[in-house]
Amino acid sequence: MKPWPTRSLGEIATILGGSTPSRENISFWGGDIYWATPTDLPAPGAGISNIAATRNRLTQAGLANCSAPVLPKGAVLFSSRATIGKVAIADIPLATNQGFANFVPSSEVSPRFLAYLLWYHRDDIARLSGSTTFQEVSRGNLRKYRVPVPPLSEQERIVRLLDDADALRKLRVQANRRAADLIPALFHEMFGDPEHTEYDVKPLIEVVNRQRPITYGILKPGHEIDDGIPYVRVVDIKEGRLHVHQLKRTTREIADQYRRSTLVPGDILVTIRGTVGRLCIVPDELKGANITQDTARLAVNEQCEPIYAMHFLSSPWAQNWINHHTQGQAVKGINLGDLKRLPIPVPPLPLQKQFAHRVREIRPLESLQSTSGFKIEALFQSLLHRAFNGDL
Repeated sequence: MKPWPTRSLGEIATILGGSTPSRENISFWGGDIYWATPTDLPAPGAGISNIAATRNRLTQAGLANCSAPVLPKGAVLFSSRATIGKVAIADIPLATNQGFANFVPSSEVSPRFLAYLLWYHRDDIARLSGSTTFQEVSRGNLRKYRVPVPPLSEQERIVRLLDDADALRKLRVQANRRAADLIPALFHEMFGDPEHTEYDVKPLIEVVNRQRPITYGILKPGHEIDDGIPYVRVVDIKEGRLHVHQLKRTTREIADQYRRSTLVPGDILVTIRGTVGRLCIVPDELKGANITQDTARLAVNEQCEPIYAMHFLSSPWAQNWINHHTQGQAVKGINLGDLKRLPIPVPPLPLQKQFAHRVREIRPLESLQSTSGFKIEALFQSLLHRAFNGDL
């Protein structure tokens, strides 16, 4: 395939900035001029969004008292400082704050193609930032950045293919969100609101196995050992699951110093430092593993089914309780003494077991959803790569 000619971004679009009028002057705010900030856009990995409304609006006086131009419909917004790489297309005329480089496309490039182009190159563009503490890509550097630009007919073909793939991707994300809501909805249906529960309520310490009390783990795991003892960090727990494939390993000698926190399948892990309140249940393959000091292990006694206890601790009510008892400024954490006092309703054990059985039925569906999502994402990324390398 004949290579596409390259153009600088400054040749194919007019690149404009934004501005913020004084927040102290209320006459500048609440008018009819839409005014976007990066918070109006989803995260960089979410893809291309369209803006038809903004959280804030300016008055004519507000616009006149800052240097933000009103951008036309079809302008492409690219967040160029702090979080670099959020991309959106304006469906309405609007202004922006200084967190954007805004592209008004020329006649040789379609807005949506330009949006995909910027999104595809976002990581490379981010490297143009000259700062490590506060990243910002200057409009001058953006104007000089060169990209391949195919004919308009080819741009339209690429956009149609990418839009179709992106639509599948977004549908899968929506389906995953619905699947993630299934278990919390089931919990509420079976046990009601914990704040107004009909069941006996006990402090968490009373439903914990006395032979295996609540404890944290290894203070200093040391250098990673390929064939060592795996240990769980805060980052290894996400969305109610333990990501076993990314665990690090420590020496047996260090792990033996912390036998109190050796894991048994069915244990509940809760993060207690840094990001507080993440939860998971230890799977069978992690028997004998350990945890760090930022994670607590608790084993429930015969009054509780582990799956019930974990999902109670994941409930909004319990998470609010945990947040209320979390302390610290630079590094937040909850004391084990406070965690032990957390009130937990104790429904009849058969009802807990019925809930656990239904959760086990739902989990494989979630895994299928997740696998499908990975495949669709991989397909989309492959199409994106091929599109901007002339192979599509």
